[in-house]
Amino acid sequence: MLLALIILYVITLINLALVERFRKYASIITIQGWLLLGIALLRLHSLDWLELSFIVLETLIFKAIIVPHILMSVIKKTKINRVKTSGTSQFNALILSFVALIVSAITTYLVADSSIHMLFFGVAMYALLSGLILIVLRSRIFTHMVGFLIIENGVFLFSMAIGVEMPMLINAAIMLDILMSVLMLSLFMTKVDDKIHTDDSDSLTHVKD
Repeated sequence: MLLALIILYVITLINLALVERFRKYASIITIQGWLLLGIALLRLHSLDWLELSFIVLETLIFKAIIVPHILMSVIKKTKINRVKTSGTSQFNALILSFVALIVSAITTYLVADSSIHMLFFGVAMYALLSGLILIVLRSRIFTHMVGFLIIENGVFLFSMAIGVEMPMLINAAIMLDILMSVLMLSLFMTKVDDKIHTDDSDSLTHVKD
């Protein structure tokens, strides 16, 4: 069951290269939130019930509910629809995604260690690279926000790769940091965008105080 969830998670990362609409980005983030919830339950079941409850609540409420809701609210508020690429086709993006997958697999093989769950390590690295590719290839700020969330999910998987012990303070710090980042970007897109009429990060270089 755990392997099936991880495979589905990898499929969502590959699908990032094929997405053309922002609503599909939001859907991918939602699906990943629920997948991470299932993965956390299966992987961390041996933890103390209090710590496990905190992690499950964080994953359920934050990753599967709050973040997708914020993304959909931004889409409705700004009326953004399709992805605007920076001269890179979906085919090239898909090729880069597969290259990232291969690099992740090779790196995982090279750093193989008995103290690290290598499957989680490899998928986590692929998530990090996928988020970076999304940020680099796309010019719209919304996709940068999605890329950052993909990277954060990768960090979450890295925590489970290292071991089942996940300090609550570190987990809480990650949650608060991402929540504040999403809220700030949401505020930017709903308030500042009304004045400069753009969500293209390249255009921000022309904005003066």
